[in-house]
Amino acid sequence: MSGFETVNLEAVRNAVNVCTMCGFCKSVCPSFKAIGWDSALSRGRIILSYGLLTGDLRPDDSVVENMYTCTTCADCERRCPSKVKIVDIIELCRADLVKSGHILPKHRQVCENVLKHNNPFGEEKSVVETLGIQPKKAKIGYFAGCTATYRSKKTSQASLSILKKLGVDFTTVDEVCCGSVMQRIGWDEKDIVALMKRNVDAIASLGVETLVLSCAGCYRMFKKEYPKHVDVPFRVLHMTEFLAEQDLKLKPMEGVATYHDPCHLGRHAGVYEEPRKIIAAIPGLEFREMEFNRSVAHCCGGGGGVRSAYPDESAAIARTRIEEADFADYIITTCPFCVSNLTLGLDGRTDKKVVDLMELVDGLL
Repeated sequence: MSGFETVNLEAVRNAVNVCTMCGFCKSVCPSFKAIGWDSALSRGRIILSYGLLTGDLRPDDSVVENMYTCTTCADCERRCPSKVKIVDIIELCRADLVKSGHILPKHRQVCENVLKHNNPFGEEKSVVETLGIQPKKAKIGYFAGCTATYRSKKTSQASLSILKKLGVDFTTVDEVCCGSVMQRIGWDEKDIVALMKRNVDAIASLGVETLVLSCAGCYRMFKKEYPKHVDVPFRVLHMTEFLAEQDLKLKPMEGVATYHDPCHLGRHAGVYEEPRKIIAAIPGLEFREMEFNRSVAHCCGGGGGVRSAYPDESAAIARTRIEEADFADYIITTCPFCVSNLTLGLDGRTDKKVVDLMELVDGLL
């Protein structure tokens, strides 16, 4: 294992010192709830980052593990009285770890899959081949994302079906991975920016004026991260934002439903009301909020690379969120990662169902 250079962390040396170690983050950190150690907590990770910066700590296996059990949900940033950009610090620290050769085998495989196959799963078929709809010139473009294409397929299938039922003239995109998973892991920025350019060029070449996405992680990338590195010459909407602008005529259904706010769609991007507006348009469905919702919603545990490297911890976090929705027949969300991880958290329970809002809408439209 190689040494450690604080190339990226140097940019936040002062920010690391702003943390007062007050522990306010302790009440909201999902990984702390699952693991129970202060090192698996936002302030603990700040201490680890400081130790790496000063050379007092070496990046051994325990340091690497604690830096990578963070889901990057950003609830700690909402709670932090000192307004420390904790997620940025953790991701910069991860970038230095990766640059110095300290990368988890699962994460290395994911990144190498993206570089070789354009998706983190190592699937050889392209997104377009898998979806079965060829790109064309159109003002509305649909970006499926890797997870909704290759794993949580119901999300992309439902989204495409909805667009067709609404009579939207749309196109698929000759897309590659949006780069989110590589950025969360801390992979070389040059490779991530190259993915951004490929996607933007492919979308722009089709004359797309509005890009619609059904994955919260992909949406956050296009909305927040892409503009930092490339020009984005089109409007970016999550499917819930797009559908909230439509006159939906939905069939009735019975039961009690609640909504889980994906971290990347909610806290990171500020989209809260549009999904709820669509749910409210379903006749007969009783909607009840979980205690922790919108900006204070708890994480599902599936983000930040935690699911791939630490599946047990990820599942433990998911179970805590399922318990909060114990009153509901349906746990509705708007991210394929959340659907997958919350379903894992059900532990085989059949008294409730986790469902993507797109899947629900498609069945009622």
